[in-house]
Amino acid sequence: MAADPPPPAGDRRSVRRRVVALGAALGGALFLPAAAPLTTRDDRAAPPPTPFLTVRKGSTVVLTGTTRLESLTVEAGGILAAPAGKVLTLTVDGTETGAVLTPTEAVRIAPGTYRGDVVVTVCDAHPVRFKGLVFPLRHALYVGARGPEDGRSVTAARSGGRVGTSAAEGLTVVSTGEAFNGVYVADGAYLLRDARIELTGNGRSDFVGYGAALTASGPRTRLVADGARIDCRGVMRTTVVALGGATVVVKNSRLHAANGVLPDEYVPNVNPRYMRTAPWVLGLSGNVRATNLSGKDTTTVYLSSTLSSESWGVLSSETSGDGFPFGPMSGDGSSADVTGDKCRLAAVNSRITVAGDGYGSYVVDNVTQHFLGCEFDVTGYVGIIRSGALHYGDSTPQAVRRLDTDWGLGLSERDLEALTPRAGALRSHRFGLMWHGPGSVRVDGGTVFRTTDTMFLVKGQPARLDVDGSDGARLLPGNGVLLQLMDDDDPCPTHADGWGVAEGVYHEPTPAPQRMTDFDTTVAHPMDAMAEFTDIDLTGDVFNGFRGGIGPTHGLNLCLNLTRCRLTGTVSATTVRHRVSSIDITRYRELGVVTNTPSPVVNNGVIITLGPGSHWIPTGTCHLSALRLDRGARLSAPGGRSLEMTVDGRTVRPEPGEGWSGTIVIRVR
Repeated sequence: MAADPPPPAGDRRSVRRRVVALGAALGGALFLPAAAPLTTRDDRAAPPPTPFLTVRKGSTVVLTGTTRLESLTVEAGGILAAPAGKVLTLTVDGTETGAVLTPTEAVRIAPGTYRGDVVVTVCDAHPVRFKGLVFPLRHALYVGARGPEDGRSVTAARSGGRVGTSAAEGLTVVSTGEAFNGVYVADGAYLLRDARIELTGNGRSDFVGYGAALTASGPRTRLVADGARIDCRGVMRTTVVALGGATVVVKNSRLHAANGVLPDEYVPNVNPRYMRTAPWVLGLSGNVRATNLSGKDTTTVYLSSTLSSESWGVLSSETSGDGFPFGPMSGDGSSADVTGDKCRLAAVNSRITVAGDGYGSYVVDNVTQHFLGCEFDVTGYVGIIRSGALHYGDSTPQAVRRLDTDWGLGLSERDLEALTPRAGALRSHRFGLMWHGPGSVRVDGGTVFRTTDTMFLVKGQPARLDVDGSDGARLLPGNGVLLQLMDDDDPCPTHADGWGVAEGVYHEPTPAPQRMTDFDTTVAHPMDAMAEFTDIDLTGDVFNGFRGGIGPTHGLNLCLNLTRCRLTGTVSATTVRHRVSSIDITRYRELGVVTNTPSPVVNNGVIITLGPGSHWIPTGTCHLSALRLDRGARLSAPGGRSLEMTVDGRTVRPEPGEGWSGTIVIRVR
């Protein structure tokens, strides 16, 4: 493992005084009482070692208590077990090792010979139930409402540092076995400072944190990690998991997750009970997400940290509650009019990177996400929206303080003053944001958004997009497409329970779409896609290539509203074609990659409103269903060329203050 960078600079007072000061971030909840001194692993050492233990083939050896050895041999076919209600963990020289997952979701000590400071710890079981499955979690440190619990902690897997009732300093955990947890906090408040956690080997489920470095669970849980260095490598070996109403604050930390090797019997699927790989039907790959957040009222915030994943995703959020409300997103770092469960995630002045085909963040089920002054550098998508609200803006003092107040983070004045105001910098080497469900996105402040491919990719969804460029925000799509509305090309799993996703194949439709006579393409509907741009210069095309006429959605209009904007580009209904006519798991990168041919509106209306101070300069033929020009708006041709506009075949002059609907064609001559 590469050498860790030095911990963040700070006041080098005694350990106790530093922990107390940092504990103030939680309103004193992490104060270390005098009766709870910090302890090292040696203070809780296992009994003196016995020479050796051999578990013979065909035999089962049950250890009734923690056992220290100089050598342990488990022969193939031999079983080392714990009594009912207990679990075993093997450590060698302070490193958890030897654990392998069984088909029943438990772990067993793998055959082999282990030498050194060998400790087999017998702990109380910590069964976590999830959708009919039971995961028997094991932890280096388990913290409950009253502090660390030795009965559920493998103290032999902790080296260095000191552990107290309310905080731990310099804790180190190294694991090379499968599905071993670093720190689990449930229904209590705890502070980790300068933790070093390295987990190598597969986990099992990031929905419950089975095999995660840090897990926080429960509505009374508040976990702060300051200066953490976490490296995970393995299937579902997640760095941070927040569940069930917990609040997690990670600051000045570095988190990284890398892929593992899937079991031979694994079949790709999207059933949460068994899923261990990215859903390729979204154009993703990989088998580990760096972080995950789930559950009603769960809150996770990352401050001045670096978060990265080899692929799949960095900041994932899962089920929160009811559906998405189409309320607006405010521009000061808070959500507006969000009802239902409050499941939320934010990052401030942090760097988010994905090297392979993955996303920076994923939002679903009414989750709210804010990114203030963050830098994204991803290969797949900056974000994916399934249902929820996303905001990208600046880390101004006002925005950060508002976030702290509204979300009850309890940040200290020192925390707030250490955050230098920054603008967001979003970079994707493929797509920008992708909707495969309804959702709201706001981009404001000085955010600069760069993509290689299409910036806003809407796959048949009632998207909401609000971009405010009054403070310098810029949109720079590399392929010249600002916004693409199209049919959803997700080849859904062939089985309703999420199994068999690998079998899905997308086939390009061949017949021409049929016009739906009961769908009005000239007016905006509540479930249409809507994009509003204010005070920004835009260069790029906006296309609606939705086919419609199939299933419950007969049509989908694209409503484009410009206020004090200058737009140079083609805006049109189109006919969409993928580069290849069929797409399976081997060609997942072809999903969302389409060409557009401007075509008459069928079920894909394009409704444009040029508001006050707006100027649209079409660069190609545009097919619209409705157009309105404010008295202070302009529509003109590029330099040296002219425009021809027809409505229902009749030539008209696009005068400010007028509006038209029907079959509208604008040609550049």
